[in-house]
Amino acid sequence: MAALSPQAGLPAQVTFAPNVTDMPELAKPALNNVIKAMKADEQLRVQLVAYASGSADQASQARRVSLSRAIGVRAYLIEQGIKSARIDVRALGNRTDIGGPPDRVDVVAIDR
Repeated sequence: MAALSPQAGLPAQVTFAPNVTDMPELAKPALNNVIKAMKADEQLRVQLVAYASGSADQASQARRVSLSRAIGVRAYLIEQGIKSARIDVRALGNRTDIGGPPDRVDVVAIDR
């Protein structure tokens, strides 16, 4: 992936309560900034990198929870007029190698 110039509103992060898959209302202002940036730059694509807490023996369940979260965020972006082809989804479950809350979806700009 090539480095991108900083985009207003990106990266963004949506945090969730443990085991909750419904997108929190509090996430909408940050996502609206992402939408604004994507509407301003038609070439901009994002990747939704989703995580969920859980122990090693709950890896499969954590991956399903993280996927549900990413799909919910993706649905919101699509409802606001962003084409699905501009949104990639990665459900990493409980693999939180990077710092940050364990229950979250990171929205990051990507380059094709």
